[in-house]
Amino acid sequence: MIAAARGFDALAATYDEEFTRTDLGRRLRSAVWRHLDAAFAPGARVLELGCGTGEDAIHLAERGARVVATDASGEMVAETVRKAGAASLSHLVEARRVPFEELDAAGPSLGTFDGAFSNFGALNCAASLPPVAEALGRLLPSGAPLLLVVMGRWAPWEWAFYLRRGDGARAFRRFRRGGTSWRGLTVRYPSAGRLLRTFAPWFRRRRLAALGVFLPPSYAASSVSPSTLALLDRWERRIESAPLLPRLADHTLFALERR
Repeated sequence: MIAAARGFDALAATYDEEFTRTDLGRRLRSAVWRHLDAAFAPGARVLELGCGTGEDAIHLAERGARVVATDASGEMVAETVRKAGAASLSHLVEARRVPFEELDAAGPSLGTFDGAFSNFGALNCAASLPPVAEALGRLLPSGAPLLLVVMGRWAPWEWAFYLRRGDGARAFRRFRRGGTSWRGLTVRYPSAGRLLRTFAPWFRRRRLAALGVFLPPSYAASSVSPSTLALLDRWERRIESAPLLPRLADHTLFALERR
C-alpha cells in the first residue's frame, strides 16, 4: 500500500469532525468554493485530485457539475461514495482510487474533462509534481481551468505559533530539504515560483489567492476566539489576492488555465 494511502486511511473517520465541521474549516472551504463555483459551471465534468472525504465533490455536484473524485486512500474514497449516496448524488459523483503516481496511466480510463482541481494540500503529498503537471496537461483541453490549493513554504503564522512554544524545528519545517515526514509519507512545501514553473509548460497563471495569511492554521485555531476568526476572515477575503499575501499564507490557491 502506498504510504499516502496508509496515512490518510487512518484519518478518514475523524477528518470531518476535526476540520471540515469546525468554524475555521467551514470558513476556509467556503473561500475555496467561491473560486470553484466561478471556474466550474453546472454540467461541467471535473476531475478532483485528493478528494478526501468528498466535501468539495458533493458541493460541485449539488450545483450540477459531474465530478470524478480521486484519492490514494481507499477509506477516503469509500467515505466520498457514502456521502454521495446519502445526498442522492451518486449519478454525479464518481469516486475512484487513483494515486498521483498512477494518474497518467489512469488517464485513458478517466475520460475527458472540462477542468480539474485539488484542495487543501493534497498535492504536497505527491512524490513528484512534474509528472502530475504533465498528466493534467494531457487530460485537460486548451482553456480548461485548473485550481490547486497547496501549502506554501512561507508561513508566518506557523513560525509565530511554534516559536512561542520553543519548537524551532516545527516552526521552520517547511524549509527542510527533502520535505517533512508525516504518517509515513513525505510532505513537501514548494514555493509559489517553483510550482508555477513546474506547471508552466502546460498551464498559464490566472490568479493567486491567500488561504490562511490572517486566519490561523487548523492546529492553532483554538487559540483564536470565534469573533476574531470572523474578523480575520473578512479581512482576508477582501485582500486575498493582494501582492505577496498569497505567498505568505498557510495555503495558496493557484488559479491556472491550460495553454
